[in-house]
Amino acid sequence: MWHRFLIFAVQAHYLYMTNGRLLWVDDEIEFLSVHILFLQKKGYEVTTCTNGPDALDLCAEQNFDLILLDENMPGLSGLETLQRIKDLQPDVPVVMVTKNEEENIMNQAIGSKIADYLLKPVNPMQILLTLKKNIHLRQIQQETAQSNYRQAFNRISMQISDTSTPSEWKELYRQLVFWELELADADESMADMLRMQKAEANQTFSKYVARNYENWINNAADRPVISPDVFKHYVFPSLSAGRKVFLIVIDNLRYDQWRTLSRELAPYFDIEEDLYFSILPTATQYARNAIFAGMMPLQIKRQYPDLWIEETEEESKNLHEEDLMRRQLERFRRREAISYHKFNDSATPDTFRGHLRRIKDVPLNVMVINFIDILSHARTESKMVRELAGNEAAYRSITHSWFLHSGIKSLFEQLAEMDFEVAITTDHGSLRVEKAIRVVGDRNVNTNLRYKLGKSLNYNPKEVFEMAHPERFGLPSPNVSTRYIYATGSDFFAYPNNYNYYVQYYHDTFQHGGISMEEMIVPYVRLYSKRRGG
Repeated sequence: MWHRFLIFAVQAHYLYMTNGRLLWVDDEIEFLSVHILFLQKKGYEVTTCTNGPDALDLCAEQNFDLILLDENMPGLSGLETLQRIKDLQPDVPVVMVTKNEEENIMNQAIGSKIADYLLKPVNPMQILLTLKKNIHLRQIQQETAQSNYRQAFNRISMQISDTSTPSEWKELYRQLVFWELELADADESMADMLRMQKAEANQTFSKYVARNYENWINNAADRPVISPDVFKHYVFPSLSAGRKVFLIVIDNLRYDQWRTLSRELAPYFDIEEDLYFSILPTATQYARNAIFAGMMPLQIKRQYPDLWIEETEEESKNLHEEDLMRRQLERFRRREAISYHKFNDSATPDTFRGHLRRIKDVPLNVMVINFIDILSHARTESKMVRELAGNEAAYRSITHSWFLHSGIKSLFEQLAEMDFEVAITTDHGSLRVEKAIRVVGDRNVNTNLRYKLGKSLNYNPKEVFEMAHPERFGLPSPNVSTRYIYATGSDFFAYPNNYNYYVQYYHDTFQHGGISMEEMIVPYVRLYSKRRGG
């Protein structure tokens, strides 16, 4: 009895410790015993057979983590066996092992979605490498990423303390986003470690902005690129160089979301990436209008009062983007023809693609896409959408899915065939908020959760960034005593009335308007078609 128990325990231990279950199909399997022994010593459970029908019977009886399949077998060929294996186990990786070097056979195997293609004679390390790539890749990548981040943690912490210029902040933010994407599937302790480091960086960034922002606004020659500089710094030089520009402004696009989309565009374009700083408030009325006007909001209101809409007005705040853009071109004495289009739903890009040929010779084309901003609001208001986009990784995933399936990717593929410098940018990003701070105001105070403006705001000055004199920051004052306040880090504003319900409702939603790297440090990307030789 004890003997049987010991055997069972050893077998259970072996099964628990196995690195994977393999099926090796080869009509000369007896010559592969050294390879099989090598794999067993590495912890793999190896089942063998010599022909396609037996392989199919085994696949019908049990699941395998990977199948090594000889291409040249009598009877049912390797390619025929491959097709039938995929019917039984569609997701199992199949590695074709063959002496045949014909390109046609390779193409057929690759077309049938094999995981790898090995030419005989194979050595044990070749096989081990393909197993690691196809069975253990995710685990190895995550373990490596976590180990590398642990090593980088102290260096990044020192950078957070020492960063003192806009360029250094952009580089630090790039690094944090890199690790966020690398550690998307990391264990919770590692994710918490990164979240704490990002929170520390955002606290330091908020203090940096508070110290330097007024100087940025009033010293145009000695500041980083901010919203009013986008056309002057990026668009006009390309036009002056004789390139036709197709500028796509995706509202509320965070840098990490862009990095997810960039993987889809890399096959079609050479990518030149930069980051710039959104103005405050990081909201469409201010940041996007500043881009199109090439002016701070206070300048827009003074010079084009007919094109500025106050916070208290019910009218949409971004109705005059085309007019503001045309007037900016006039101020810079630019004579280029332009076209302007705005999309507020996912279906419109499909219909627009038929219009592309009619504007192929227009020097400056601008397209505004509002989907991501709509998504962030839907996530706040809809329990179902909130569950689908439960965290940053899920939020990126939904953005990626939209890009693939809404017609936007097809639009870029078509643009890659045309003679445009394609550019992607945004007006601001967004931040997942966690901590509520109290603010009191009258009925005229705006509803945004990350910034407030009014003449009778009551708040703790230590918890906010305050602009008591908005004109010094390029912002209009609806009243003489108007002041602006901004939430920093992951804070959001909540009124004392019905406070608990308000906090619970908005906690863990994506908001914008305040000060954080996610909201203020945003991408400007140039795309040069690979198909047209750059």
